[in-house]
Amino acid sequence: MLAGRRRAETAEALREQVAEVLAPLGLRLSAEKTRVVHIDDGFDFLGHHIRRQRKRGTNKRYVYTRPSKKAVQAIKDRASERTYRNTQNQSLAQLLSGLNRTLRGWANYFHHGSAKRTFSAVDHHTWHRVAIWLRRKHSISSSQLRGFCDQGWRFADGDTAFFGASSVKIERYRYRGARIPTPWTIDSAAETG
Repeated sequence: MLAGRRRAETAEALREQVAEVLAPLGLRLSAEKTRVVHIDDGFDFLGHHIRRQRKRGTNKRYVYTRPSKKAVQAIKDRASERTYRNTQNQSLAQLLSGLNRTLRGWANYFHHGSAKRTFSAVDHHTWHRVAIWLRRKHSISSSQLRGFCDQGWRFADGDTAFFGASSVKIERYRYRGARIPTPWTIDSAAETG
């Protein structure tokens, strides 16, 4: 439940009214999930951290949606699980294929927010986990990792290369407000005549 331009007392009263409406339906609000916070403090919702803050270089304030710390830690943990010692029986191509699927799926869920830096941090973590995995599997030094890379320092094995979360394009949702055309707006009614 989101309420804008309200005082905390008004939001608390609104929460009580919602609880009264839900009670006859056999539903109740969770005390731990239903809280009143200021948008400048931010809140987590469905893996996203939503917060209003000042845009760099300006005095304008915007609402930003980023992956929550919990979601970022979860994907880093999944990347770490896939590169544990007990997975060294698979080939590099199998490892990279599994990591690519996992990271791209996660990034596609979050690609509508401000996630470029987060995607880079997740890729950085995953790259280092793959480097550790290769060093353990082949008993090689860090300088010998170059043999497992194609162009630059991107790990590859045959046709399979590491494409992390950063390969997913960020597409921000632009708030269009009253510019969303509907059959009931005056401008569109005048056009149809």
